Amino acid sequence: MKEIKYTITDPLGLHARPAGLLVKEASRHACAVKISANGGAAVDAKRILGVMKLAAKQGMELTLTFDGADEEAAAASVADFLRANL
Repeated sequence: MKEIKYTITDPLGLHARPAGLLVKEASRHACAVKISANGGAAVDAKRILGVMKLAAKQGMELTLTFDGADEEAAAASVADFLRANL
């Protein structure tokens, strides 16, 4: 299992557009991807409703866990996505 943490810097937080793009990026990989905000309950990062339910704002810390065959590649690509978009 691989885990990454990222603090949101976007003033708008994790709103609809980047949430949809995050789900799309996570869905490209076969491994399970879970996401939580500020230590709250983890949700499936491949499901838009779960990601939107986090209501993550600027300054909140996201924790993403990757479990499966391509977890290293998934963690690297999602981390790149977060740095570029949030």
